[in-house]
Order: sequence, then structure tokens, then C-alpha cells
Amino acid sequence: MADNAPLDLTLDGPALTAALVDFPSVSGTEKPLADAIELALRALPHLTVDRYGNNVVARTRLGHGERVILAGHIDTVPIAGNVPSRLDENGILWGCGTSDMKSGVAVQLRIAATVPEPNRDLTFVFYDQEEVAAHLNGLGKVAEAHPDWLEGDFAILLEGSNAEVEGGCQGTLRVLLHTQGERAHSARSWMGSNAIHSAAPILARLAAYEPRKPVIDGLEYHEGLNAVRIEGGVANNVIPDACTVVVNYRYAPDLTPEAAEAHVREVFADCGVTEFVVDDHSGGALPGLSHPAAEAFMKAVGGTAHPKFGWTDVARFSALGVPAVNYGPGDPIYAHKVDEHVVVERIVQCETRLRDWLTA
Repeated sequence: MADNAPLDLTLDGPALTAALVDFPSVSGTEKPLADAIELALRALPHLTVDRYGNNVVARTRLGHGERVILAGHIDTVPIAGNVPSRLDENGILWGCGTSDMKSGVAVQLRIAATVPEPNRDLTFVFYDQEEVAAHLNGLGKVAEAHPDWLEGDFAILLEGSNAEVEGGCQGTLRVLLHTQGERAHSARSWMGSNAIHSAAPILARLAAYEPRKPVIDGLEYHEGLNAVRIEGGVANNVIPDACTVVVNYRYAPDLTPEAAEAHVREVFADCGVTEFVVDDHSGGALPGLSHPAAEAFMKAVGGTAHPKFGWTDVARFSALGVPAVNYGPGDPIYAHKVDEHVVVERIVQCETRLRDWLTA
């Protein structure tokens, strides 16, 4: 789809998903898609539309006693030869963003266009730069600049969850563990100290680590503490004087960010780390399934709730005091993959269940 082409909200969910996938919006390049979404929503007389940067917020103002937020990010990871989209004979739509999360955005747009008189007031949030560093996240920027735009009683993030409710989310902490040595010629290695070798206790500690599996609101979370990168070396004939092990901690939402950081520091306290640097950190969100709005939603969509493995922006809503769940048609297993895809039946299912709930 050309950057200046309008979005046709009369398309069904799968076709609208395909149109969105064919409208590239890699993180940092979302402006044309944000323009198109804003234009399409401003054509709907029952919505008030606001914009901040490349973030678009549309709201009904019907005076209902409850407000529900439907939110989704409009960016994708870099395209890997998987655009334009392709629909196969088995009802599977392939392409970058099909699962994460343009199928969810399509459901948002369909509800915005086809439910002009919902039984609860609705807020639709379309935001940018979710797939990159936390400080760039558009939802976070809206929350800081216009927190009133995000006021609500309950939020649904249309992140891929296989059309099943996923409660809360894990926190994610990334730390840089530095070790220090002394350079020397590799022919006289005993004249120096190898910083890469000094990282061995860190790797041994990680290999032996037993992750927690706490049960929260009936959902079992599975933590993980893993090395995701190791960097070191000067030249092939030089003993390295510096090494960095990058460690990612995915922790259950019963831990505060402060407790998570303290735990990781304790794990590596005696491993020869010369510098401990927090590189990125986003706290988790408790499931909140006991909230009345969440209970009503669960009853309407059916099925069994699952824990969310990974971090999503439900954590930002939780920080604002808005209980939130993940519920979208995509399959998180295929997010960011070259063979990313979505089952079109799940797009229809999510849209139908949301519409039924909002019009009952």
C-alpha cells in the first residue's frame, strides 16, 4: 500500500490486516501509517481523535459509567523479505507484523468503525516504537504528556495471545556485567590477565541457575536468567583486558523492579564482576484477573487465562492504575520471525467476541 493511501475500514478483519502489513511501519518510520489511522478515525463521527507525535488516541464520549481501553502498537521489527503479505489456501496470512501486532490493530480499527454505540465508553490507542528501547515507547510518552487520555477502568492490549486471555506480564531487566584484565601479547600470555577467562564464573553461575516458577492469581509464571551476548577481544594475538556479558532477567510480576535488580546483583556478587550496569529495565504487571471488569471480560470471551511470558505494555497501564490483560489474534511464538503469520480465523474470533461483549 502506498504511504498516502487511505485505510478502508469497511474491509473485514483479515483483509484489513493484510492492508496494514502491506503498509510498512518499522520502528521509527510509523508516521505515514499514523497519518492514515488518524485520517480514517477522524471520518467516524462518534469518535473524538487526538494525536501526540505518531500516537493516535480516539475516544467515545457517551457518558457510560465504565471506560475500556483497546490498545496496540503500530510498529514492526525490520522487514525480512516478508512483505507484501500472502494469504494461503489454509487461511493463514503471512508477513511481517501479521502476528505482532497488525492483526490486533486491525481488530481495534474494526471495533472503532463498527461499534458506534458500545455499552461502555471506549478509548482506542495506537502508538509507535514499541519494538525498540523502552524510553522511545509511544505509549509511555502519551502517559507522560497526556495521562488523561489513558484514563479508564480496564485495558485490553491486542498483543498476540492466540485469541486467549494472558494475564499480566513479566518484568525484563538487562544488565551489563564487566570483567577486567590486563593486555599482553598472546605469545606471552602470562604477562597479562585474560578478561574473557574471568567471565567464566559468570557463565557457570548462569548455567547452574534455577529459575522461580511462582503462582500468581492461579497463573504459573516461569522466570529466566540468561546470557544473551558476550563481547570481548582486541586482536587475534592480544590477551583481552575487557569483557562484557549481557544478561537478561525475565521475572515474575510479584517482584518489584527494585527487588529484581537486587536479586541479580546477589546472584553475581562473588563472580568477579568489576562493574554492574543496568542497561534497560521495565517492570512487570500483576494479572489483575480479580478486578470486576476483568472477570466480566473473561466470562464473555471464555477459555482459560494464561500467564504472559514476556513484557508487554500492560505494565504501563498497571502503573497508571488501570488493570489490563493481553488478548489478540496473533501467535507470540511467531513474532519477529521470517515466517511470521496469523490464522485469519483468530482475527475474526477476536473481533466477534469483543463486539459481542461491547454490545451485549
